[in-house]
Amino acid sequence: MQVLVRDNNVEQALRALKKKMQREGIFREMRSRRSYEKPSERRAREKAEAIRRSRKAARKQAQREGLIPAPKRKPRTAAPAARHG
Repeated sequence: MQVLVRDNNVEQALRALKKKMQREGIFREMRSRRSYEKPSERRAREKAEAIRRSRKAARKQAQREGLIPAPKRKPRTAAPAARHG
């Protein structure tokens, strides 16, 4: 993974690196590898994740077909002032 440092701005490069790592799922991977997970626990977790994904996909499909109403969207408020510091 590579991040360019522009104008010696290391803080900005670090933020970009963290964002890339978050997107890749590296932090989640590190947290999961922090301790040993028994094979039976791993299978149970993966099965639960698969069930959750399939339920989410079915819910999205039903919303697209109009069988269930889409969730109410929150109105967007004005963005807070940008922080420079």
